[in-house]
Amino acid sequence: MNVYVTERFTAAHAAELYGLDGWGNGYLAVREDGHLVVTPQREPSEGASVLEVIQELASRNVRTPVLLRFPQLLEAQVERLCRAFGNAIREYEYGEPYAPVFPIKVNQQRSVVEQLLRSGWAHGLGLEVGSRPELMAAASLPTPPNALIVCNGFKDAEYLGSASLAVRLGKRVVVVVEKPFELGAIVNLAATGREMPLIGFRLRLQARGAGMWEKSGGVASKFGLTTLQLLRALEMLEAAGLKDRVKLLHFHIGSQITDIRKIKTAVREATQIYAKLRHLGWEVGYLDVGGGLGIDYDGSRTSSDASVNYSMQEYANDVVFGIKEVCEQQEVPPPAILSESGRALVAYHSMLVTDVRGTIAGIEPHPPEVDGSEHEVVLNLAEADRTITVKNYREFYHDAIEYRDQMYSLFNLGLLGLPERAKGECLFWSIASKAVRFSKSAKFVAEEFLELESKLHDKYICNFSVFQSLPDHWALDQLFPVTPIHRLNESPNRKAQLVDITCDSDGEVQKFVDQREIKEAIELHSLIEGEPYYLAFLLIGAYQDTMGDMHNLFGRVHEAEVLVDAGRPVIRSVRTGEVAAETMTAFGYREKELIASIDAGLRDKVERGELAERDARRLLADYRERLRRYTYLG
Repeated sequence: MNVYVTERFTAAHAAELYGLDGWGNGYLAVREDGHLVVTPQREPSEGASVLEVIQELASRNVRTPVLLRFPQLLEAQVERLCRAFGNAIREYEYGEPYAPVFPIKVNQQRSVVEQLLRSGWAHGLGLEVGSRPELMAAASLPTPPNALIVCNGFKDAEYLGSASLAVRLGKRVVVVVEKPFELGAIVNLAATGREMPLIGFRLRLQARGAGMWEKSGGVASKFGLTTLQLLRALEMLEAAGLKDRVKLLHFHIGSQITDIRKIKTAVREATQIYAKLRHLGWEVGYLDVGGGLGIDYDGSRTSSDASVNYSMQEYANDVVFGIKEVCEQQEVPPPAILSESGRALVAYHSMLVTDVRGTIAGIEPHPPEVDGSEHEVVLNLAEADRTITVKNYREFYHDAIEYRDQMYSLFNLGLLGLPERAKGECLFWSIASKAVRFSKSAKFVAEEFLELESKLHDKYICNFSVFQSLPDHWALDQLFPVTPIHRLNESPNRKAQLVDITCDSDGEVQKFVDQREIKEAIELHSLIEGEPYYLAFLLIGAYQDTMGDMHNLFGRVHEAEVLVDAGRPVIRSVRTGEVAAETMTAFGYREKELIASIDAGLRDKVERGELAERDARRLLADYRERLRRYTYLG
């Protein structure tokens, strides 16, 4: 559907239209030549063009879709988080330190975890693991002195044995008890005389989070101990001689907490429990406030599911002040503070760039000519299309619906031919498009025209898989910002929804961020014959890497690490995406067996005289070579 823009479109207009200043966190800008640039130092003049990165990769035969990682944004987020808590500690004269802890499940890519550890080394950045394989990965990585490895998730003897091994390797490990039955295995581990990790407890608070992940907290949560279970667990550990190992309390009320009041409530409740345990003689040294520090995906600064109504500094202030106030009231020493703010650390650092391969028009831009020989119902539609105005659009649109229904009835009775049906359909949608445009002049737009507009949007066919690269959009309707990476100094003249190249109707993006509402279409440019058109999906660094699937056997995309050096992009490393043979192997189609099967079929054809030996060899080589190609469109 057309977008009508009358003013001269500039880079500033593009930044406002796509919301960069709202959700970009200062890390993105639009250059005067219309390029999207990445700005780790938050200085637009020092930004690096994303288009130039894509063009450089293409010269190396690495084509879109490609995931770009900007490790400097990881460093910037670590610094921002630690600076926010440092400011709060100084302002409220808090007597203990803060340390960030990164939950590996948020992004398990080794390069990401290692960059975070380097960036957070001076701040004692630790790791949180939720399974034995994650623990084994964490144990192999260099971690800052005194940094913790916090062990969550269900724990059996194997998990606890791995924790003991990590302690022997010099790591500071805290096993967090989340279920009462885990206590027996911990006591048994102590009885073996092996190295013991520290022990923590996850609290099942009355407080709950807000947003799509609020069920992580509250009394119905999957994890955590009730007050009675906590007291019984402490008695059991004291009886086993493990009282001195209990050092941490932990809670988690959601992955993306949208409302700061929920955080305040949970912090105060957890600190009250901490204070009561101190009164009972338990020298707990750490309070882990879990995850939940949210990302403003739509830039609205509200408590909607796609936003948060607080800043990072406000979050740190409320955590530090809440803990300090309760501790002073209860006259107990304050704990060292940990947070597992994984989403906030990694969401910004990566983007998916894909190319648009074509469009499916919402309406036919050049409907067939009507010469007067058509059936009366088609001529009625043509007359309505010619004479519809801003004054009669409601009446004429309703008339057009009646004519359209008559047309289909006539066609089903065999009284109307295909050419006339085609003309009638084009005329109806032309009338509908004009009616939507005219409706915008009314003070209040009727619901039927709002719904009609959504049916008229173009569909841009993008070379990627929603299921592989944006699983949370498909599964949870999570919003991610989308923007072109070039032509941002040109007026976008189309409104479109995005569809991927899978054969599933769910492989589409029909909701887009906006500061005031959720848009059903995004403003894009018409495609130019012979020129690529690139779009970027932003803020996808949290969870999307590890939760994508191989629907239609589309595999992992190409990846590149990019540094920004004085306004120039420097590609540090490239990891090629999966080829067809790799994705097929995951489902039992082994490459050697596939080739052997094809070879056997070709041998049979040669022996029967249906195929020449030379042609058989050529076909087998062709099949073998195609197994080694990228799974996406070339």
